[in-house]
Parts: sequence; C-alpha cells; structure tokens
Amino acid sequence: MGYVIIVLHVPISEGGIHYLLGKLAKKAKPAYEMIKNKLALEMGGFIGSDETGMKVGSEKYWAWTWQNDEATFIAITDNRAQRSITETFGAGFENAVLVHDCWKSHFNTPALSHQICMAHLLRDLNYLTERYNHKWSRICKILFKNALSLKNQMDGSDYFIPQAKRPLIEKRLDKLLEYSLPTGHEELVSFQKRLVKYRHYLLTFLCHQKVPPDNNASERAIRNIKVKQKVSGQFKSPNGAFIFAVLRSVTDTVLKNKQNVICSLNTIANLQTD
Repeated sequence: MGYVIIVLHVPISEGGIHYLLGKLAKKAKPAYEMIKNKLALEMGGFIGSDETGMKVGSEKYWAWTWQNDEATFIAITDNRAQRSITETFGAGFENAVLVHDCWKSHFNTPALSHQICMAHLLRDLNYLTERYNHKWSRICKILFKNALSLKNQMDGSDYFIPQAKRPLIEKRLDKLLEYSLPTGHEELVSFQKRLVKYRHYLLTFLCHQKVPPDNNASERAIRNIKVKQKVSGQFKSPNGAFIFAVLRSVTDTVLKNKQNVICSLNTIANLQTD
C-alpha cells in the first residue's frame, strides 16, 4: 500500500490523487490550448521563453515556458533541441519580440525581433570584472545600467519620437564593441564577440514599450518545477509531468489576470466533458 494522506479526515491514496489530477488536467486541456493560441497570436508585445532540465523517471527531460504579462504556457519535452520549439510554436512569433537568453534555438525562432536577457549579461559582467578587473567590463556594466535607467524614465510617447539619450547609448555601445581587448583575457574577448554577434538584440527594450529588458518572468514561470523536484526528486512518468504542465500553466495564467485560482479550478472541475 502507498502512503495515505488525510484531507478533511478522508483517506486518499496516491493513486486517487493521481486520478483526480489527471481528470482535472483533461478538463483543463481546452484552456491550456487557448493559452497557447493566445501567445501564438501576440501582437506588438513580447513573449519570454526559457527552459530547464528535469528528471522524468530515470530520463532527462526539459520543461519549456513561453509567457508574457497575461499568460503562461509550459510544455514538457524529451530534448532541448530546436524541434521542441518547432513542434510547440512552429510559426514562431512574427508580431512579437522574443525575450530569452543566448540559447541558439531561440534565435532560430521566427520573431519580430529578439531581446537578450540583460540580467544574464550583467551577471556575466560582474564575473568578468572580478576575473580580469579590466575597465571595459566596468564601463560596459555602467552603460547597460544606464540603459535600464532610461527604460524606467521613458513613457509611451518616448518610443515614437526622437530623443537624445537612446542614440547616445547606442553610439557608446558601438564604441565598446569596437574596442580592442587584450588577447590574454580570453573570456572577456569571448563575451565581447557574443555581444557583437547579437548587437541588434541588446537594446531592443528601448525601442518597444512593452518589451522588458530581462527574462526574469520566464525563470519564475518554471521555478515551481525545480521546487517540485527538490521535494520529490523527479516526475515518475511523462503523463505526470504533462499534468503538472497543464495545471501550472492554467493557475499561473489565472494569477496573472488577477482571478481566483480556487474558483477557476472549481469551474474547470465542474465542466461536463464526459
């Protein structure tokens, strides 16, 4: 016999809980697909994406998220390759900016533009400054922070009219990328080359009002998966992982829209789908 959990003095077996969660996820599947379609049709805003490794049984799987201020979609796949993105959002996001880290599969996703997570870049610059203590990394960090500060000062009209500060930051960034670094500072040189490669996706957030400069919200969207694995160690089956993805996508979307989670899940549970 498995463990027995007491809820309101009623014994519920692990199998019973799994059955109930599976039934709820089945009823929530249309809402799950609606969330996916809403993100796929995003117009003029952004989509943040991130992925993290996870264990399903003894196998390595990946949890992916695509999200914005209104919706969160989580998918579970058995790989971190481009095909996971293609099978989920094959058409990409041609009318939205895709916010992500530098994982190349995201750059292969069709999008209006891209924004590299500024938080990741600042963490890299902190490390490089400690490692080499070179003025280039310090100045680059200051420039990125100035860009973030400018974002906080801008209002809606600033994105459509000429202004002095944004072109100045762009010009200073170009000079930094042209600067000749010591060849012995290999990691610093490599970081500069990465910035040169993705130059057009560093300051996208200064050109689009709704685009955030970082991908922190995507990291938060899949953090619960890491918390669950720290508690239970793994998902026992792909179906269990899928159930988690469906219900977490729905509850996170409900929270983003300032709705009551219990009431929303209760509505789904009472749907007559059988």
